[in-house]
Amino acid sequence: MPSHGPCRIGIIDSGIHVGHPHVPSISGGIAISRDGLIGTDFIDRIGHGTAVAAAIREKAPTAEIFAVKIFHDRLATRLGPLVRAIEWCVENGMDFINLSLGTTNPAHESALRGAIELVRAAAITLVSAYEEAGTRWLPGSLAGVTPAALDWDCPREQVRISQLPDGRMLYRASGYPRPIPGLPLERNLKGISFAVANVTGSLAAGLPVGH
Repeated sequence: MPSHGPCRIGIIDSGIHVGHPHVPSISGGIAISRDGLIGTDFIDRIGHGTAVAAAIREKAPTAEIFAVKIFHDRLATRLGPLVRAIEWCVENGMDFINLSLGTTNPAHESALRGAIELVRAAAITLVSAYEEAGTRWLPGSLAGVTPAALDWDCPREQVRISQLPDGRMLYRASGYPRPIPGLPLERNLKGISFAVANVTGSLAAGLPVGH
């Protein structure tokens, strides 16, 4: 079950480069290989997970952040490590799981549904990408997941909500990450990954959301 102390957030991504000015420390982490083996090398060598963590840390500065590394040399992996990462977050008492990336392969739906049932039973909030430009993302499109979508007109300090046909609330946020001094906005990373991160950070911090 989720903890009752500081909010715990598991970031399933490419790891985290601890010591980055926007992420000076984290509370722990693991790495899951493509073969499902668990190790300790959660250092981010791509940059994506660190940028996601920075966006979350900006909004939820007191949260305990855990790196759950499944992407190693590129932003792709097998289904097994993704499911194992979700299971690890459940087993280790996360309050939130940030999954900025997902799959469009419908063959993966059954296994992901099983993992989401564990998340629901543990009362954990898993934030993941919803449909985008007609593309159905998993697990973000499944019941039991908090869906996030891009809204380029939404200021980074805000989150907007609307209701989906299945009754869930859709959280819409900016796709821009935390700004880096001296780096033009157009040269920084951006996209649905950071809309998800901005939603996770806002929800974890209890920040207000609006229509």
